[in-house]
Amino acid sequence: MPEKHPNAPEPGTKLGSHYSRCFGCGDDALGGLRVSSTVGEGLSVTTEFSVTDNHQGAPGLAHGGLLALAFDEALGNVNWLIGAIAVTGRLETDYLMPVPVGTILHITAQCDGISGRKIFTSAVGRLNGPEGPVAVRATAIFIQVGVDHFLENGRLEDVQEAMHDPEQLRAARAFEVNP
Repeated sequence: MPEKHPNAPEPGTKLGSHYSRCFGCGDDALGGLRVSSTVGEGLSVTTEFSVTDNHQGAPGLAHGGLLALAFDEALGNVNWLIGAIAVTGRLETDYLMPVPVGTILHITAQCDGISGRKIFTSAVGRLNGPEGPVAVRATAIFIQVGVDHFLENGRLEDVQEAMHDPEQLRAARAFEVNP
């Protein structure tokens, strides 16, 4: 198991968006999920996803792809605790029961280990509370990358905008970049 980064936020700290136009957590993403995450104990975070009418797949139920997106956000936020810049390499979700519109999915995500550049994570999503019934489980592998990954592959004007965002600069400076 990796060590928690010395500059990682304390338990109970609410994590901000990693990019304002991120469809999962950004406040400026039209129709986005706007999930919010809070640092938990050890190498864990808790994330809440409020399922609205805009998130339907089947009538009255959350779309499975949007549930996977909420898990990708929760699992990805674990990387902040170890000070890693990483991208999703693999995400696997198991849907155990339907997630109805009007519910809040409580996701608890944790780091399970690191091997080389790979970060292994897992999460459980419960309906309407941290002790509610388990509706979704997920595992993911994140791959550690450097900032150059985004410069080489992203749209330059968006990358530059994110790099000039004071909130992003504060977050990036909190950790040593170790690709």
